[in-house]
Amino acid sequence: MSTGIIEKIQTLKKQRNAVILAHNYQPGDIQDIADFTGDSLALSVQASQTDADVIVFCGVLFMAETAAILSPEKTVLLPEKGAGCPMADMINVQQLQELKNKHPEAHVICYVNSTAEVKALSDYCCTSGNALELVQTLPKDREIIFVPDKNLGGFIVERTEREMILWPGYCSSHMLIVPADIEAARKAHPNALVLAHPECNPDVRALADELLSTGGMLKLAETSDVNEFVIATENGIIHSLQKQNPDKRFYPATEKAICPNMKKISLEKVVWALEDMQYQITVSEPVCSRAKRSLDRMLEVLPS
Repeated sequence: MSTGIIEKIQTLKKQRNAVILAHNYQPGDIQDIADFTGDSLALSVQASQTDADVIVFCGVLFMAETAAILSPEKTVLLPEKGAGCPMADMINVQQLQELKNKHPEAHVICYVNSTAEVKALSDYCCTSGNALELVQTLPKDREIIFVPDKNLGGFIVERTEREMILWPGYCSSHMLIVPADIEAARKAHPNALVLAHPECNPDVRALADELLSTGGMLKLAETSDVNEFVIATENGIIHSLQKQNPDKRFYPATEKAICPNMKKISLEKVVWALEDMQYQITVSEPVCSRAKRSLDRMLEVLPS
């Protein structure tokens, strides 16, 4: 890692009064220069509470949009304008409105991995870290529409026994993890605990020892007496897991579980973002205010 470029980032941060937020799936060198790393829920909390004037969001577009919604007075920068989320693009406003029209009494919960417009049309937003707690707060006599991730939605149904109307979206990176990967990893590492993300498909979830958000994985790894773990999620999290637990071992369920969009940001792009104040992410009204309602409700429900 270039010492010079890191020093330049630190200097620019001070000049701009900026904070760098990085998702757990970002490249290791990006996580290392961030002021805060975490899952979507933790980063949303940071974005809503920071005193910085500028937020450099090292993640994908929906994350930067979320920061812009929660802190509209801040300047939010996404260092790579092409860092999107295929899952978020699997449902649009017209499709959600049509679904709402068919179920007019339903509560609509959208996963944070969604566009600002979809958040604005939803009653609640959630992350994988607090989805269960959020659903459990809702009255049982009302239908629930859950978009866009059918796998996270299926996980919630399994755990809460609440029937939900699920949109058929999914994370293409998590779908690369298949049951054969888990079985092979168990053979190779028989003493390891298998941790899987709820975005994995049902067959993979069924083979895991624990189903957790990336934040939950970090917490469990730190407190567990187990010293070996198989990780069934996007492989960027292994950098943080190993860094925070140097005496433990972490193995990817498969080397294929890579999100190409999460890997688009580099140290050079962080420098360019701070130098040129690019690429600024804004969310216009009335979408911003409407989306903030669903996000505020998300932030009110923290995982136990």
